[in-house]
Amino acid sequence: MTNASNDLHGNAPDSAPVALLIIDMINDLEFPEGPDFFAPTLDAAERIADLKRRAKSLDIPVIYANDNFGRWRSDFNEVLEHCLNDGVRGQPLAERLRPDADDYWVLKPKSSAFFATTLETLLNYLNAKTLIITGISADACVLFTANDAYVRDYNLYIPQDCVVAALPTYTKDALAYMKRVLKANTTPSTDLNLDELLENSQPVSEHFQKS
Repeated sequence: MTNASNDLHGNAPDSAPVALLIIDMINDLEFPEGPDFFAPTLDAAERIADLKRRAKSLDIPVIYANDNFGRWRSDFNEVLEHCLNDGVRGQPLAERLRPDADDYWVLKPKSSAFFATTLETLLNYLNAKTLIITGISADACVLFTANDAYVRDYNLYIPQDCVVAALPTYTKDALAYMKRVLKANTTPSTDLNLDELLENSQPVSEHFQKS
């Protein structure tokens, strides 16, 4: 009989020790602080898109975790279409980070990507041990997600050039907290060695089989 932990109702995702999480970057930015977010978030989007390309070349799965903007009948595709086609401030973000067909996504009702979502179940089936967390806002949804990941014993990488808050000082303070308290590695994405990260995240038995 198939082990339930290895079978996601007949559609188990590929096993991967590392996952890239993109938080709230499919975003219309149509909120009061949206103008403050636009320029730095657009810069971060470019770096996240590059990090995503590198990750996917190494078969690191990409997971989008996105707010539903309070629309309880919406789904992720509706959010994406809204951001791409309704002339919103955040359209350039969606254009740069449009999900691929093989990416995963969860729609979250609150700040943490773990709260009332399928994220933990998905990560368990992926056998992920390390999370690379990117997105907005560094001092809210990224921080809450990182807190929840930390208490679940994930290794955390939060590239400092891939997260943004409304003000640079908010981003700096949030990163300092996550580095100090959550033991997160905040190395910039351009200096992040994904091959090494993958190797170090392998289970011990697999590591010895490869050596």
